[in-house]
Amino acid sequence: MGNSKNKTIAIVAGALVAGLILGVFILAPQVQASFWGDLFNRIFSPFLGATSTTQTWSSQPSQNVSLYKPVIDYEQAVVDAVKKASPAVVSITISKYVPIIEQCPYNPFSNLPPEFQQFFGNQLPQFYQPCEKGTKLQEVGGGSGFIISSDGLILTNRHVVADKSASYTVFTNDGKKYSAKVLARDPVQDLAVIKIDTAGLPTVDVGDSDSVELGQTAIAIGNALGEFRNTVSVGVISGLSRTVTASGPGVGEETIQGVIQTDAAINPGNSGGPLLNLRGQVIGINTAIAEGAQNVGFAIPVNRAKRDIQSVTTSGEIQVPYLGVRYMTITPEISKSQKLPVDYGALVRSSDQGPAVQPNSPADKAGVEAEDIILEVNGQKIDQDHLLGDLINKYNVGDTVTLTINRGGKAITVQAVLANRPS
Repeated sequence: MGNSKNKTIAIVAGALVAGLILGVFILAPQVQASFWGDLFNRIFSPFLGATSTTQTWSSQPSQNVSLYKPVIDYEQAVVDAVKKASPAVVSITISKYVPIIEQCPYNPFSNLPPEFQQFFGNQLPQFYQPCEKGTKLQEVGGGSGFIISSDGLILTNRHVVADKSASYTVFTNDGKKYSAKVLARDPVQDLAVIKIDTAGLPTVDVGDSDSVELGQTAIAIGNALGEFRNTVSVGVISGLSRTVTASGPGVGEETIQGVIQTDAAINPGNSGGPLLNLRGQVIGINTAIAEGAQNVGFAIPVNRAKRDIQSVTTSGEIQVPYLGVRYMTITPEISKSQKLPVDYGALVRSSDQGPAVQPNSPADKAGVEAEDIILEVNGQKIDQDHLLGDLINKYNVGDTVTLTINRGGKAITVQAVLANRPS
């Protein structure tokens, strides 16, 4: 009897537990989660070292603001910038007359005396050798550029239009084709201005490259590989005030100072195309890539081109201010090794390329001498961040600049009237 009573109690208790569990399963999901979370915490928290038994697990989505909205805004800004600038980006093709080479038959024994040639008869196979059969106009390269005035002025790289024997053709974004004339090539910077005969063209919005900051978005547009027109690539500004040595076919080797570094992909054919900010403004002119690297490209700051644009617009040529000295920028290490009296400035010194002071130059007329150390230009100190050449380039032909010079340990000042750089 006692055992039967115990069994009855056990059955009732089991039914209650089952009912309780069933009730939990038919409750709302929030209650289920809370119940099982509490149960899990109460049973296992002592073993897991938990400090609280009130944690709950919820299947509801987070109420935090979505992180993707700024990404959408960013993508739209890139699209808008490209739409704004693309109509003014052009492709430039380079064409030259090249020889037509064919395989022409020839007799390798023609120099033998006739009495020996008869032994060969007509049994030998026909021989051929390359020979020239006239010339033909052929596309030999390509580059990019962008329209800076509605009447057809286009800015590009000097190395794109360096060959004076070549002809140049411009393809605008709407597919139209124009013959181009090279108006001016900058003798110092890798910049040039060309002209097409038309009107009413869209133009780029020129920005301020002095305001560029590391990490900001950079957009490159150009004729990638000379084949894929108006190719767009996006990256960031990854370096400022770089000095690079660039080289290429027909242009030799040159050192470009103060350029912008970007990881936006710049390919052969992109040269001369614009580097944009998110406002669609041009901040640089794509000019070079680091060979063997992954997306290390360089662009000339657009502020350096503004003087060229203005010069061509007003005078029809690019006028570059010229002082006429060869120099070495002094660093603390150079100062120590050369035992110089100062650790900054520009040491006027000759090189294999010519004398320290060019005869009849503005510097020569002002009295600058070899081994002088030019310390300042109009009060601006010369150092690694402010090179003499860069400071001179901020002025115009005909401007007078005051040079502070250390000569034999004594400070003197002279004035020089900047001239147009000889071609």
